[in-house]
Amino acid sequence: MQTTLIPLDRLHVSPLNMRADKKEPSLKRMAEIAANILPTVREKGVLTPLIVRPNNDGFEILAGRRRFYAARVIAHERSAFEPLACDIRDVDDATALEISTVENVAREDVSEIALYEAYDKLIRQGRSVGEIARLFDKDEREVKGCLAIANLLPPIRALYAQEELDTDDLRLLTMATPTQQRAWLKLWKQEDAPLGDGLKQWLFGGAAVRADHALFDLEPFQEKIVGDLFSDERYFTDPNIFWAAQDEAIATRRDAYLAAKWSDVVVLERGRPLYAYEMVKMGKKDGGRVYVQPTHTGEVRFLEGYITRKEAQAREAEERKSTAKRGKEAAAESSVPARAPITNMMRNYLDLHRHAVARLALLASPADALRLLLAHAIASSGNWSVRADAQRADGKAIAGSLASSRAQTTFAAEARKIRALLAPAFRDAGEDDADTAPRVTRHGNDDELTVRVFQRLLKLKDADVARIAACVMAETLAAGSAVTDAFGQHAKIATAEHWQPDAAFFELLRDRASVNKMLAEVAGKKNADSQVSARLKDQKSALAAAAAKMPDWCPGWMRFPAKD
Repeated sequence: MQTTLIPLDRLHVSPLNMRADKKEPSLKRMAEIAANILPTVREKGVLTPLIVRPNNDGFEILAGRRRFYAARVIAHERSAFEPLACDIRDVDDATALEISTVENVAREDVSEIALYEAYDKLIRQGRSVGEIARLFDKDEREVKGCLAIANLLPPIRALYAQEELDTDDLRLLTMATPTQQRAWLKLWKQEDAPLGDGLKQWLFGGAAVRADHALFDLEPFQEKIVGDLFSDERYFTDPNIFWAAQDEAIATRRDAYLAAKWSDVVVLERGRPLYAYEMVKMGKKDGGRVYVQPTHTGEVRFLEGYITRKEAQAREAEERKSTAKRGKEAAAESSVPARAPITNMMRNYLDLHRHAVARLALLASPADALRLLLAHAIASSGNWSVRADAQRADGKAIAGSLASSRAQTTFAAEARKIRALLAPAFRDAGEDDADTAPRVTRHGNDDELTVRVFQRLLKLKDADVARIAACVMAETLAAGSAVTDAFGQHAKIATAEHWQPDAAFFELLRDRASVNKMLAEVAGKKNADSQVSARLKDQKSALAAAAAKMPDWCPGWMRFPAKD
């Protein structure tokens, strides 16, 4: 950075200056803008250097617009003005905008809306929400709220700036689509715009949905549509009928996008807002998705070719790390996968239940159990130290679900019988055989117990020894391991014979797309399509009701091998 004297005719206001005018103002307007500093500049000149950066036409002003305008006004009055002291910064557009914003905010006379618009410009220049929050010492959530306001239609922002619209209503309107915003502005001009609780009802809870938002043929539904005498607008009398048909149409469009080789189509829950600052434009060939945004009023937006800003930043980070040799191949591999549909809690649930049915299957296959036992002993893999698997559950609901499962209780009953076969050895070693958790496998370095158990085994028939071996192998099988999967596939385990979906399973479902896919399996694609934008809670209820009528249904996640 260097300070240099620069003549007025080589300076102009940068379009990146957060206060920049769309076109150069008149001298009268310049005087109005610089009114509060004109007396000082007339008397003492410009005391604080302007911040500028070079361009083809001289230098553009990033900070110091009012000082420059004051100097221009005085130069017109006196036919001359000395060159202005300027700090020259050779920076990119994003940094230039950042400098202008910080400089203007520091003066504490920036309007609230102007500041929000500056944040939005910084986002468009590549700055992240976190970077903006740190730069202005704000919470990230607060910055996101400011960005949402900056993306409202200009007339709405103007109403707020003029104090005709209060903060609560402004925040509610950030969740409206552009079409809803225009409709609300039309009502405002008619002095009939909803506000407060009425606005919330208008946005989210209104029963009426407009027929012209339908993506389907309206002809079969004419008896379900009404209109008034004063406009061409028509509405469905029953929103549930509308949404069943609308969701089917959305699902058809989704399937068409997937057939057209889009990487993914994300159907948002009805009414879920999608903010511009969260998304980055990305072409189909580069892994861009299609986002489908249904609103409570019936409108549906299809946003083609986007990924989340977080994904875009992750891609850029990966690309910076890749070598020049890898080139385009590295960029293609750097795409960030969509959020996994299986949460850690659900993974734990699935692992434990699949483990339970695999152990039960081991009891029925002693020969296989012996071979698996030997493989563990030779390779020292899994739980072989030796100890029984702890079957740790991540929560009371999962623990309760496992404890009451058919596979778990049947296995426990057989383990008690097998422990009874070894009871004399346990008693001789001074160990109580009335174990409430009837595990056969003992953990620790106890030579006396090992000798007693060995002597007891010598007295048992081969068939009983095989039962014990199978139980020991089953107890030491590691939950969630590749070995459990491998044995399940080998034994062709039919999970549905021992497990049915319970309340804990449905409670742990978090991914709407996965739930909709399961609903299609159980209740048919048409039924699932008719609820594609419904709330996750409603889709889970529909899935639970349909699954209750199909006791043999088993989701792909629970099968051997597991499937999406």
